[in-house]
Parts: sequence; C-alpha cells; structure tokens
Amino acid sequence: MELTKIREYIKKNNIQPYDCTYHTQRKLGKDGKVKVLVINGEALVEYICPNCGNYEYLKKEWRKPFLVKCNKCGEMIKVQKMKYLIKKERKMEKV
Repeated sequence: MELTKIREYIKKNNIQPYDCTYHTQRKLGKDGKVKVLVINGEALVEYICPNCGNYEYLKKEWRKPFLVKCNKCGEMIKVQKMKYLIKKERKMEKV
C-alpha cells in the first residue's frame, strides 16, 4: 500500500516547500512507513504500522517529540530526528 493522501493534498492545495514547517517520509522497521506534512502547526500524518500493517491518515497537532499511536494495535510510532536514526543504524552495523 502506498501513502498517497498527503501527495494528493499537496497537489490539490498547491502547497510549496516554503509553505511547510516540516515534511518527512520514513521507513519503519521492515514493512512500516510514515509520512508527515506540517502546515501552520497542524500535522497531516499517513502511516502503515510496522507491527500490524494498519493504514491510517489523520490530522494532529504538531509537537516534538512527535508520536502517533496505531488505532488497531496501540503501537507507538515515533518520528525521530534523522541524526539519531543515523547513529542508531551505525551502531547496529558494528554489532
């Protein structure tokens, strides 16, 4: 399954990069994905849960650290800083 709702929202509303506070797309585990677009303090979130495969699209207030709870299984999905994720990957490679 692809994350398309945010892409459609961007096209429909002619959103430009300078309109966004934050925009990211990340892999979560093997099968999970999360996409976040923040405009005026509101986060549009689209995710596929890495635990149960549930797909959901929602709007949420933007706060750091940013967490979303899967409605189906309760898994906490974190959108972490890229700097932290790179350090974590390097640590895993050394093991």
